[in-house]
Amino acid sequence: MRLNSGVLLAASLFACASSWAPADAVELFEGKTINLTVGYSAGGGYDVYSRLLARHIPQYIPGKPNAVVQNMPGAGSAKAASYIYSAAPRDGTAIGSVAPGVIIAPLLDPKSDLRYDPTRFIYIGTADSGTRVCATLKRSNIATFEEAQLRKTIIGGVAPGSSTVDYPFLHKRTSGANFEVVSGYPGSAEIALAMERGEVDGICGMDWSSLKSLRPDWLRDNSMHVLVQAGLKPNAELDKLGVPEIWKFTHGDDNRRVVELIVAQQVFGRPFILPPGTPEAQAAILRQAFDLTMRSPQFLTEAARLGLAVEPADGETVQQALAKIYASSTDIVAKARAAIEP
Repeated sequence: MRLNSGVLLAASLFACASSWAPADAVELFEGKTINLTVGYSAGGGYDVYSRLLARHIPQYIPGKPNAVVQNMPGAGSAKAASYIYSAAPRDGTAIGSVAPGVIIAPLLDPKSDLRYDPTRFIYIGTADSGTRVCATLKRSNIATFEEAQLRKTIIGGVAPGSSTVDYPFLHKRTSGANFEVVSGYPGSAEIALAMERGEVDGICGMDWSSLKSLRPDWLRDNSMHVLVQAGLKPNAELDKLGVPEIWKFTHGDDNRRVVELIVAQQVFGRPFILPPGTPEAQAAILRQAFDLTMRSPQFLTEAARLGLAVEPADGETVQQALAKIYASSTDIVAKARAAIEP
């Protein structure tokens, strides 16, 4: 992630513009604390992105409120999504960080007891539109996706609805991967520890930027195998490493359309949400503050130091992408449901 002079200039101008706000806008947030609820345990990718945002976004919000992070792991971040939907304050002081999987879960699992409607969340934006990978450590006897098709590979996961469970089942059903999923881990940090202890062979459905941030030594020491990449477009770094795209192994038009539907959620790889009913004024302020933060040189510099990819999209873009996913044909949705069912 390189900062060119145009980005620096734009960010400077945005920062100057944000330094002025009407008095009533200042009063909406002055002296308050914004609670950013993360649907996973501390140390994982969603937690790292959220803490980075919490350190930088207050300066772009009129009144400069405090921002604190609280972790609420459970059900692949569905617990946090339910809290934001039904219990969190609706005054702009509650932001949620949840997985894309729980945003499309009601579409793909009509029998679920999820008590929220993702189309009613207010999206302030996404910090990344990433590429997801499957990876093993070199102590495993699985070094390529072709080998994972031939031999049983034990994959650690969080819960149904999380990418770490949905994606290995997706690849199992559409590309013939011989994955056995062991779920129940609180987050990706715990799965990484399980890999190091030899409890599982690998992890699947994890964002590449998060994996690098979580275990930079695995990449530095060449101690892991990246089996496959799944994204809307090829990742240049993974291409240089020789990591194949999932499309190479996805045969048949229906299988491809199913994978395309699931992978479409990566448009909003790191979404941040507000409760339904948050007033328009507060939502607009937070959307603008999010956009300004994503352009901030200080934010981008720290993200680069942490190894985090930043390919943001604004809240309106995320809202439109979600609407398109929910408008998918019933036939492909049914096939996608079957593909990711545990």
